[in-house]
Formats: sequence, C-alpha cells, structure tokens
Amino acid sequence: MDVMTSKIIAYKKPLLITLMLLIFGIALYVRLDFLISVSHHVSHDTLNYDKMVRQLLEKGIYAYKDTSPNAQVTPGYPLFMAAVYSIVDYHKHDPFPYIRYIQLLISLVTLWLIYKVSRKVTGQAVSLIVLFICSVYPPFIWSNGAVLTETLATFFLLLYIYVQLHAFEKKTSSSALVAGAFMGLLVLTRSEFLILIVPVYAFHFFWKKERKLTLRLLLFTCIGTGMVLSPWVIRNVVSLHQVVIASTQVNPFQAGTYPDKNYDDGLVDRHGKTQMEVAKERLKIGFTEHTWQFTKWYTVGKLKYIYANMYFGSGHHPLYPVLPSPLGSMLHLVLVYFCPAALLALIRKWRQPVTLLTLILIVMTLTRLAFVPEYRYNYTAMPLIIMMDTVAGMAMLRWIWLKITQKNSNSSMKGATKNAEYSGE
Repeated sequence: MDVMTSKIIAYKKPLLITLMLLIFGIALYVRLDFLISVSHHVSHDTLNYDKMVRQLLEKGIYAYKDTSPNAQVTPGYPLFMAAVYSIVDYHKHDPFPYIRYIQLLISLVTLWLIYKVSRKVTGQAVSLIVLFICSVYPPFIWSNGAVLTETLATFFLLLYIYVQLHAFEKKTSSSALVAGAFMGLLVLTRSEFLILIVPVYAFHFFWKKERKLTLRLLLFTCIGTGMVLSPWVIRNVVSLHQVVIASTQVNPFQAGTYPDKNYDDGLVDRHGKTQMEVAKERLKIGFTEHTWQFTKWYTVGKLKYIYANMYFGSGHHPLYPVLPSPLGSMLHLVLVYFCPAALLALIRKWRQPVTLLTLILIVMTLTRLAFVPEYRYNYTAMPLIIMMDTVAGMAMLRWIWLKITQKNSNSSMKGATKNAEYSGE
C-alpha cells in the first residue's frame, strides 16, 4: 500500500508542476500582451495621485487634492508610487509604464496566494480550477493597466487571509502578529478593510470555542496592525493635530446618499454645509420621507451597481478581449449570480476554514453599501467569490455524481437479484 501511494504521489507531482507552469504561463502571456498592445487611459483619480506624489517628492507635503497636509487618503499606494517615481527618475521618464509592469508581477504573486489560500480551504483539484479561472478572469488582467489601488490592495488582502488562516491553524502568537502586520499594510492601501478584525475573531471564537486562545491571537493581531499603522497615526497627530487611524475622506459616504446617483435631486440644501452634514440630513429625510426609495437603493440598488458589471481598470483602447466575446461577461455574471447559492451551501457546514472567506465577503459587501457604489468595488471581492463558487460548485457536482452512481448501483443490484430469483425458479 505504501509503495502504491508513493508511486501515485511521484506521478501526480510532475503533473501538478506542469499544470501550474501552464496556467502561470497563460497568466503571464495575457497580462504582458495586454500591457504592450493597448493604449491605456489615465483616470481622474490617477491624475490626482500623480499630483499628490510629485508634491510629496518635491515639497515634502502629503496632501490629496490640496497643498496643505491632510489625511484624505491612506499612504499605502501613494508611497508605492513615490518609490517607483524615485527609482525611475520621473523627471526624465514616464513612471506609469513601470508601475504597470510592477503591478503585473504583483498580480502573478497574488495568483500564487489565491492558490495557497484555496489549498487551505479545499483540495488540490479544486485549487487548480480556482487558479485557472483567476488567471483568465478579465478584470484581473485589465487592472494591471490602472494606476490605482486595486492590484496592490488585492495582493495585501490575499496575503492577510493566507497568514490569518495560518495563525488559526498553528495557534501561535507570532503568526497572529504577522497577520496583523499585513492587515495594517492592507488598511494603509484601502482603509475600509480595518473593520474585518473583529468579525474574523468572532468567527474564530464560535468555531473553536476557545476564549483564551481567541483573545491571545486577537491581541497579537491588533498589536501587529497597530505597529504598522502607528507611523501614519503619529504623523496625523503631529501634522493635523487629530487622531486619524485610516483616512478623513467623507465624499464616498456623502455621494452614496444619492439614489441611482442622481446628484441633482434637490433633496436638501447643500449651501454652507459640510459633506457629513449633507449626508446625515439626506439620510434622515430619505429614510423618513422616501423610505422605499432609500431602502431599495441601500440594498438591491447598490448591489446591482457594485456587482452587475466587470471592472475595466482605467480603460484602454482597443478593448483587449481576454476571452472571446461574450465569454468574459458571461463568466462574471455566472460567478456573481451563483455566489448566493454558494454562500448558502457553505454556511450549512460553517465550522470550516472556507467560512472565513464568506464572512469577509459579507462584511465587506455590507460595508460598501454605506458608500457610493462603483463596480471597481467588486474587484477585491472576486477572488473570494471565485474560490467560494468553485468549492461549492464542485461539492454540488460530487453530490450529484454520487446520487447518480448510487442509483445506478442500486438498479444493478435489483436487476441481479431478480435474475438470481428467476434462475432459481
């Protein structure tokens, strides 16, 4: 038995390596071909980042859309840009192509992390399917052309999830500390993820029922996060004279109070009011006087805006069809519309690592309903959706296959019994 097992392992390992090299080869080719074969658009947000980074390097002022220090955006991506600007000498060379090629490499490492996370929550075959889907899912290619936070944020999100699952598995304070550090880097790139720490450890407590262990791991995760965030917090105290853990930007929250993005609905008078004051007044009037409209907007309305379409990056010309049209759009819609069924299937047996993915997806989706909905918000959720859909889908197929084979087996047994009875007569 041991000899046979060894032979099977010896046969499977070269096959696994071959398949992974093939998948990563395809992933590298489509990403590289995309970057060199199209004209990349530069978004409004990218232009603001560019002005911000140049001001930081030339005047030492960290400010977004302003010339005075502020904390409108977290420093993760601007500092990444600043590092590239400095290395390539942005006065002589356009730094955007260099950023895009670095993001290509980051996206390949993210693919590896997706595979590693999949291996922690499911089997080898399912993980390979997840890896292949992610290697050709169009937004994961197009995003490399956008000088925006998506590629870097997704890398840190997958890195955090992988190490957090490792911390749950090994139960060591050091692994929880590292998970917290990666959470800190994630928050510095996209601040909305900070909310994940509490529900993640609440899940761990209800899963393992070990209060002391959960509290210890939570403590070290918070320490790790705090260590990474502390320079940013200290800077804000010194420069802005206020404690800012993430960012001070209010516009996405205020803009989210306009149903169907009708910014001229005249619901409240905005003159002389701050964005937060406008947002609070709109929510109060909206949910009391236009209850159905606002309830619909803050549920199915925003969900449709966030998930109904693929993320195209900053845009490019001509359109790069990663998959023959309309297969790319069909793949996205299948993944999104199958997700609720996958959620229900996985939650039925929730005491398992894959539930962490469903929890993060649910928490982040609910969080984003509070802000202006954009389909770029679905980007960081799609690796989780692809993993969940594939795990649940393959489980359903196995269940159907077992039912069919059992039925055929029972039919064969009944037939054999009848033949035996007939022969006996």
